[in-house]
Amino acid sequence: MTTTVLLVDDHPVVRSGLRAVLDAAETLQVVGEAATGEEALALAAHLRPDVVLCDLRLGNGIDGIQTTAALRALDPAPAVLILTTFDRDAEILGAIEAGAAGYLLKEVDPDVIIDGIQRAAAGDTVLAPDLASRVLKGMRSPLPRLTDREIDVLRLLATGSANKEIARALFVTEATVKSHLVHVFTKLGVDSRSRAIHVAQETGLI
Repeated sequence: MTTTVLLVDDHPVVRSGLRAVLDAAETLQVVGEAATGEEALALAAHLRPDVVLCDLRLGNGIDGIQTTAALRALDPAPAVLILTTFDRDAEILGAIEAGAAGYLLKEVDPDVIIDGIQRAAAGDTVLAPDLASRVLKGMRSPLPRLTDREIDVLRLLATGSANKEIARALFVTEATVKSHLVHVFTKLGVDSRSRAIHVAQETGLI
């Protein structure tokens, strides 16, 4: 029985390489390609693939996690398998929570991708053992919730900006910036600017 696949990646070269790999598999049939999340949704509604193989970063527009959630809301809903180079915990957990059947890194062998697509089509969860353990850990220890303004402060902090520069960029006082940093440090369980940046980057908050 043939499994139909829709490829979603914003790089034409990657899509061509994946198509070559999947076309060589007798049990798979690539029925379409999309460069954006919006294009993927339109094609999926029309083509009704069994599995959508989707990158996490899709340039401008909605990202892979948003695309996954929207795809899973279709009727019938295709299985979504994330194939990406990004392996930060927040992104893995976000994709699974959005409804992805699995999460693979582009560095895996072609046979792993083919097997993953077939397993996703069958309703299985597709995760490497190390990624699976990280997802479970993330579910047990949810990421801290920062406000949008706290995220803004963190992003500027990561560029090397001083409090005065952050205040100027956000049109607030330095005292307000310091207050935001106190909240950020508390939520992230850190005691320095460098640790806050490290934790935020490692968990995908920025």
